[in-house]
Amino acid sequence: MPQQSQIRSLFNNIAPHYDGLNHIMSLGIDSCWRRRAVKKIADKNRVQRILDIATGTGDFAIAIAKKAHQDSKIIGIDIAENMLEIGRRKVPSQVELHLGSAEKTDFENDCFDVVSIAFGVRNFENLDIALAEIYRILKNKGKLVILELSYPNSKILLALYKLYALHFLPFIGGLISGDKSAYTYLPQSILKFPKEETFIQLLQNAGFQNAEYKKFTLGACLMYVAEKL
Repeated sequence: MPQQSQIRSLFNNIAPHYDGLNHIMSLGIDSCWRRRAVKKIADKNRVQRILDIATGTGDFAIAIAKKAHQDSKIIGIDIAENMLEIGRRKVPSQVELHLGSAEKTDFENDCFDVVSIAFGVRNFENLDIALAEIYRILKNKGKLVILELSYPNSKILLALYKLYALHFLPFIGGLISGDKSAYTYLPQSILKFPKEETFIQLLQNAGFQNAEYKKFTLGACLMYVAEKL
C-alpha cells in the first residue's frame, strides 16, 4: 500500500483540478455511482451520524447530506488539507470537514451509524488497520459503504481499459493539472487493489458481517456494503 505522506502530497498538489477531472475522466458516470451508494447510506426518516472517510473536497458528503434527515450530522475526514480547504467553501451546515486519517481517528467507540468511503480505500497505507478502526467507531448494527474503482474481467475489455487508464488518463490529467505522475499513479492503484472476493475476506477478518458487493458499469466501479452486528 502507498505511503500516507506520498498520498497526502499527491492530493494536495492536484486539489484545484480534482473535481473537474473526476467528472471528465469518468465521463460523468461517477455521479450516478454516488447516487446509488447514497441510497444505502442516508435515511430521511431518522437522525444519523455519518463519517465520510477520504472525503476529499466533500462531494460525497454533500450528496449524503442532501438525502439525509435535516438533523443528521455528516463528518468528513481527509489527509490532504488542500482538498479540505476547497471542500469547506461549498459544504452545507450539516457537513463538517476535518483533517484525519482512516488508520487512526480521534472518535470514540461505537459513535457512527454509517461510515462511507468513495474512491479512497485503495489509497490507505494500511488497509487492515483502517478497517479495524472503522469497525471500532461504528455503532452496533452500523453500516460500512464503500465505492471503489475497479476493472473488467473480460480480456478484451481489460485491454481497452488499460489503454484508456494507463495512457489517455495520465495524458489528460497531466495536461490539465500539470501533474502527470499523479494520474499515472491513480489508475495503477486500481489495478493493484485486491479483487472482490479478497476484499470481502478482509472485511470479514476485521469483524464485519453480511459483506457483499455490487458491480456498476461493466465492473468499472464496485460498491461494498458490510455491517457491524
